[in-house]
Amino acid sequence: MEGGVPEADVFAFRECLALSWKNPYVLRLAFSAGIGGLLFGYDTGVISGALLYIRDDFKAVDRETWLQEAIVSMALAGAIIGASVGGWINDRFGRRKAIILADTLFFIGSVIMAAATNPAILIVGRVFVGLGVGMASMASPLYISEASPTRVRGALVSLNGFLITGGQFLSYLINLAFTNAPGTWRWMLGVAALPALIQIVLMTMLPESPRWLFRKEREEEAKTILRRIYPPEDVENEINTLKESVEMEIKEASNSDKVSITKMLKTKTVRRGLYAGMGLQIFQQFVGINTVMYYCPTIVQLAGFASNRVALLLSLVTAGLNAIGSIMSIYFIDKTGRRKLLLFSLSGVVVSLVVLTVVFHETTTHSPMVSPADTALFNNATCPAFNATLDSVGSAGGWDCMKCLKASPSCRFCASGSNKLLPGACLISSDTTEKQCENNERLWYTRGCPSKYGFLALIGLALYIIFFSPGMGTVPWVVNSEIYPLRYRGICGGMASTSNWVSNLIVAQSFLSLTDAIGTSCTFMIFIFITTAAIVFVLIFVPETKGLPIEAVEKMLDRRTLNFKFWQGNHDDGDDEVMKQKTQSV
Repeated sequence: MEGGVPEADVFAFRECLALSWKNPYVLRLAFSAGIGGLLFGYDTGVISGALLYIRDDFKAVDRETWLQEAIVSMALAGAIIGASVGGWINDRFGRRKAIILADTLFFIGSVIMAAATNPAILIVGRVFVGLGVGMASMASPLYISEASPTRVRGALVSLNGFLITGGQFLSYLINLAFTNAPGTWRWMLGVAALPALIQIVLMTMLPESPRWLFRKEREEEAKTILRRIYPPEDVENEINTLKESVEMEIKEASNSDKVSITKMLKTKTVRRGLYAGMGLQIFQQFVGINTVMYYCPTIVQLAGFASNRVALLLSLVTAGLNAIGSIMSIYFIDKTGRRKLLLFSLSGVVVSLVVLTVVFHETTTHSPMVSPADTALFNNATCPAFNATLDSVGSAGGWDCMKCLKASPSCRFCASGSNKLLPGACLISSDTTEKQCENNERLWYTRGCPSKYGFLALIGLALYIIFFSPGMGTVPWVVNSEIYPLRYRGICGGMASTSNWVSNLIVAQSFLSLTDAIGTSCTFMIFIFITTAAIVFVLIFVPETKGLPIEAVEKMLDRRTLNFKFWQGNHDDGDDEVMKQKTQSV
C-alpha cells in the first residue's frame, strides 16, 4: 500500500477528464468539497491587499505594526484551533458536517469583518474565519479522498491544492476589482461569504463519505453511494476492499490507543520520520513563503511602488506564478524525486533572497533626500520630528525619505512631482495632507521610498515563487503522507501539520516588526541563513521516498543512519530500497 494520498500523474488527469463524461457525479462531489480549498486560498491572499486599505481607514492600524500583524495572524491562531478540533469533529460527526460547520464559521467571520467598526471587531472576524479554514484544511481533502474512485483519487485530491492556489489568485483579482469601490476592504473580505454559502447549500445535497459510513456501521448507505461512484463491474470489489480496509483500520486504531506518545517517540522509525516530516513543515514556513503571500503588496510598496492599486496589480503576478508552480510539481515530483526537488527548490530560494536583500539594501541606503523648501510648500503640515531638526540645526541635517518614515509613525514622504528620485517633502500623516500631495501629481509614500531598483525587487519575488512553489511548496506534504508507519500516521501527521500552522503564525506575527526593527534587507538576510540551514537539514535528515511502498519506507528508516557527512558521497537509501523491491518482485 502506498503511503498517504495517491499522487496525481498525467495518466490520472487523463482518467479524470474521461470521468467527467462518464460519471459527472464524482466531479460534482470533488468540486463541491474543493470549494473549502478555494476559501482557504482566498483568505490567505485577500488579507494582503485588504490590509493596505484597512490602514487607510483605521489610523491605529497604520501607526501600530503589531495591529497589522495581529489582523493577519489571528486567522492563523484560529486555524490552529480549528485544525486541532477538526480531526475529532470529522470522526465524530462526519466529513460532510465538518465541512458545513467550517463554511458556517467562515461565513460568520466574513460578515463580521465586512461590518467591523474598529480593529478589535475585525480581529474577532479573523479568528472565526481562521477556525473555518483550519477545519476545512482537514475535512475537504479527506472527503474528496474517501469519495473518489481509486484510479483518479490522486488527481481529484490534487484539485483541492489547485483550488487553494486558485483561491489566492482569485483574491488578488477581487482586490483589484474593488480598489475604487466605496468600502474597498469591506467588499474584499466580505465577498468570501458567497462561496461559503454556496458550499453549504451544495454539501447539504451531497452524501456522507462512504468510509465514514462504514466505520459507523451504516453499510447500506455506504454501498448506495459507492454504486454511484464506481462502474457496475467494479463496485462489488470496491465494497469488499473498503470493508476490509475499515475493519483493519479500526483494529489498528484500537491497538495504537495502547501505545503512549513516549513509547512512540522511542521507536526509531517514528522518531526519524518525525525529524524529516516536522522539520520540513517548520522550514517551509521559516524560509519566508507566507511573508510573501500575506504581505506581498506591502513588500512591493517597500520596494518603492507607492500606489495601492499598482502594488496589488504587481502582486497578482506572484499569485499566478504560485498557481503555475503547483501544477509543475505534479510533473517533476516523480521525475526527479522528493529530495532532489527540495534541494533544487531551496537553492533557488537562496538566490532569490540574495537578490531581495541586495535590492532592499540599495533602496534604503539611496532614498531621495528631504527638501526643507519643498516641505515648506505644505503649510503647517511638516512632520514634527523634521521640524525639530530644522529648528535645532537650521537645515535638513542629512534627512532622507527613509529617515523621514522611520522618525515617527505620523511622518510620510511626498515625492517630487517632476522626478520621484529628486528631494521631496517630509509631512505629517493625514487625509488632508495626502490629498494635497496627490493633487499636485505627486506620490505619497507610507512604507517604502522611491527607488530605481524597484523592478529588481519584483524579479526577486517572482524568482522566489518560481523556485519555492514546485519544491518546498508541495514536497513537505507529500513526504509527510509517505514517511510514517501506518499505525502512527494519524498522530504524526497531526503533529507535523500543527508545527506548520504554529511556524506560520510565528512568521506572520513577526515579519513587519522585524522590518521595522532591523530593516527589510536584514530581515531577508535572516531568511537566507534559515534557507541555507534547510538545505543542510534536507541533506542530513530527509531520505528519498520516491516509489517506495510504506512498508519499505519503514524498513529504510530502521536501517538508515543520519547522513551527517553528506559531502563524502551521495548514498541514497531510497534508491537502494527501490532496487531491492524490484529484485524481490522479479
